[in-house]
Amino acid sequence: MTNEAMESFTNVVDLLRKTNPQHPVYCIYPHVYRQTVEHFVNGFPGRVLYAVKANIHPEILRIFTEAGIREFDCASLREIEQVRESCPDATIYFMNPVRFKGDARTAQEDYGVRHFLIDHPSGLAPLIEEINPGNSVIFARMAVSHASALTNLSAKFGAKPENIPSLLKAIAASGAEAALAFNVGSGVKDPEAYAYAIGIVHRVLAELPFKIRLLDIGGGFPKSYPGYVVPPLENYFERTRIAAEELPLADNGELLAEPGRALSAPGMSAVTCVLLRKTDRVYLNDGMYGAFWDLRVKGQLEYPCRAYRNGELLQGEKKAFRVLGPTCDSDDELPVRIELPADIDVGDHIEFGTIGAYSLSGRTDFNGFYSDRVVTISDATALPPV
Repeated sequence: MTNEAMESFTNVVDLLRKTNPQHPVYCIYPHVYRQTVEHFVNGFPGRVLYAVKANIHPEILRIFTEAGIREFDCASLREIEQVRESCPDATIYFMNPVRFKGDARTAQEDYGVRHFLIDHPSGLAPLIEEINPGNSVIFARMAVSHASALTNLSAKFGAKPENIPSLLKAIAASGAEAALAFNVGSGVKDPEAYAYAIGIVHRVLAELPFKIRLLDIGGGFPKSYPGYVVPPLENYFERTRIAAEELPLADNGELLAEPGRALSAPGMSAVTCVLLRKTDRVYLNDGMYGAFWDLRVKGQLEYPCRAYRNGELLQGEKKAFRVLGPTCDSDDELPVRIELPADIDVGDHIEFGTIGAYSLSGRTDFNGFYSDRVVTISDATALPPV
């Protein structure tokens, strides 16, 4: 969907009064996204690659590009195609050690991709057969995790630290530029995790007869939600900067990061409608098979929200409700009770904020419930629920 084709409303009240939506509507707040991106780009001590898996909507990619993101972390040829369509001048990194045959060749020849990743010696030869190594950078992914991460992202990918020097030497011998990557996990709650991983990198690099230029420290930068508060991003930036100061990188060495949630979460809300109320249960037109599916992952258990009736903010005494989605599956229920106005009823709307990460990218059409209505909010003073 192009920017010109998108619906735009002054704020959510404007949306509700004009359209009274009965299906879910996902609202992009461009000014919130611009501030979020600028904060990260200005604070991180290196280059920032947006991990597009978190939210690949074309309008969000466009906003991110305008706000300063020029590089994108992709895991598939389809993601590469989507990024190139929205951001013709983007630098794209194909950072998945698992690829379909021929995809690396297509990525390089058709989309100008120069950056690739492997995590095992067996992955090098098939990659070299498809690309021009002399015009490529190949990252070796190191397995390293930290107890503060909600999800261990080294359980599936990554070579043991002791095997990284030989892997980097093999990459260099192939004619490609060798680089190093790691990912300490998803939803990292302690900034010390990055210093811990960089300490391992220091020992690995000391065993190399050459210096590398690029170190990708991955993603995992978290976002606070109700009942789930994490340190400010500045703590992560500063701890990373200090830990990386003594790394034996090349003179033109650089750090890279792949934030997904930290960039995509804040600037989107989901406007839902109440379909049914039963005493302490509220049934919505969206749920765990839709935009709320990320709540299945341990970590945050709810999103901030506010309610509306007839296009007006609904306030007053609140009560804890069980909130359920529209499908026939009994598991289609938000993991915790949500505080809502005690008199919430059929036809009222509830807007959930901070829902931009892993919402649009993971929702399904299970039972035929699916909405692809995405709009923008134009009032720069309007904010999603926080």
